[in-house]
Amino acid sequence: MPIPPFMTKISPTEWEIPISHKKGMRVPARIIATEKLMADMDEGVINQVTNVATMPGIVGHAYCMPDGHWGYGFPIGGVAAFDLDEGVISPGGIGFDINCGMRLVTTNLTVDDVKGRIKELVDTLYKTVPAGVGSKGFLQLSRSEFINLVTEGSKYVINKGYGWEEDAGHTEASGCITDANAEQISEKAITRGINQIGTLGSGNHYLEIQRVDESLIHDKVIAKKWGIFKDQIVVMVHCGSRGFGHQVATDYLKIFLDAMPKYGITVPDRELACAPFSSPEGQKYFQAMACAANAAFANRQVILHRIREAFAKVFMTDAEKLDMHLLYDVAHNMAKLETHMVDGKKRKLIVHRKGATRSFGPGAEDLNPLFSETGQPVILGGSMETGSYLLAGTQVAMEKTFGSTAHGSGRTMSRTKAVGMVRGEKLLKDMGDRGIYVKAVSMSGLAEEAGFAYKDIHEVVKSIDEAGISKKIVGLLPIGNVKG
Repeated sequence: MPIPPFMTKISPTEWEIPISHKKGMRVPARIIATEKLMADMDEGVINQVTNVATMPGIVGHAYCMPDGHWGYGFPIGGVAAFDLDEGVISPGGIGFDINCGMRLVTTNLTVDDVKGRIKELVDTLYKTVPAGVGSKGFLQLSRSEFINLVTEGSKYVINKGYGWEEDAGHTEASGCITDANAEQISEKAITRGINQIGTLGSGNHYLEIQRVDESLIHDKVIAKKWGIFKDQIVVMVHCGSRGFGHQVATDYLKIFLDAMPKYGITVPDRELACAPFSSPEGQKYFQAMACAANAAFANRQVILHRIREAFAKVFMTDAEKLDMHLLYDVAHNMAKLETHMVDGKKRKLIVHRKGATRSFGPGAEDLNPLFSETGQPVILGGSMETGSYLLAGTQVAMEKTFGSTAHGSGRTMSRTKAVGMVRGEKLLKDMGDRGIYVKAVSMSGLAEEAGFAYKDIHEVVKSIDEAGISKKIVGLLPIGNVKG
């Protein structure tokens, strides 16, 4: 796509669309991207991010990150902050997989330690962590236990023995959104979620064994502080709230579509259905969304427990001796109550991030003191062929993008188109020939996630690093993958 003439280049990695571009825009829109990524940006992103800029109570700018592509309502990669009194909350700005997120686990193992064992490790993980559509976890919960889980998040399952005490402190929001109120979730949502704790799901969800290549360590000081070293083996998990979060979003989209006329709200796209944040409908959705977020935190926590069990089984020892510590867990589909500077004044806002990650810098109040000097770890997942990145949050992000950054490499094509371009069986063999062993639920699902279906991860990272909203720490290369 040629870069439109109405866009202003603010910097080598920032592009602004003025409010004059579209009727009803309340704030300008900005896209973070290198010129190369901007030239290839999906036209739907421009339409959607400018639609977001028309929503009531939005402050600052409507943003899209460099991994941006067309989504439901908001673009994937969308960020928007709204005033608590005049602003709205919108499921389309959060996504159906509420609190889909990333988790990175470090170990004391090296590449030499796992040579000849990758197949055994991946096969064991595949058996231990259920994946695929409709997969059910080993955790059997009563209705009352599930209600406690969605209220308490990670700590609930940790207290049940599915984790280490330190894990909660290494999780965004300590693994619990305290606004959760289970009275606001439907029975259908409970039915869909109660048996899915500890499961990967499908789509772009995965569990990946990765190695640290010395040439990809960009900040040796922070890497060392975070326990990262050359040739190290780490494990990355990408999943969310599964069917539970999807049902919460579905339930409230219907409620909001009916509620908008009552509040005199009109939006340019019905997928942006919303309600005033301060309204009864808005508050009920926020409390239900928090339940789904807590379910996702608990889901990834149980998966971490099972990963530790799988590694312990293969190496015939315990996870403590393998130093299988959680570095961090970040969410990228969430609305959070946060305080940010707007026009020189501190304001409490409801910040929507959809396919976007927090990038809180050094000294941020919400961070575990372990990260007060470095900024929070930012986990940016790439494709299963190309690798991923670990970055650090920055003060620039706090000032520019409401403490936000990209969440992944971002798709360049639909899953249907990807399946039409490669057979899963061929992709599986090709990846094996390159030293990446994959265990997938289905060959069509594998083909959907081929590397060519995603943007260049290095160009995405270059965008956010040069924009200053995240700092490169280390690149991570895949050697084994469980694909949902």
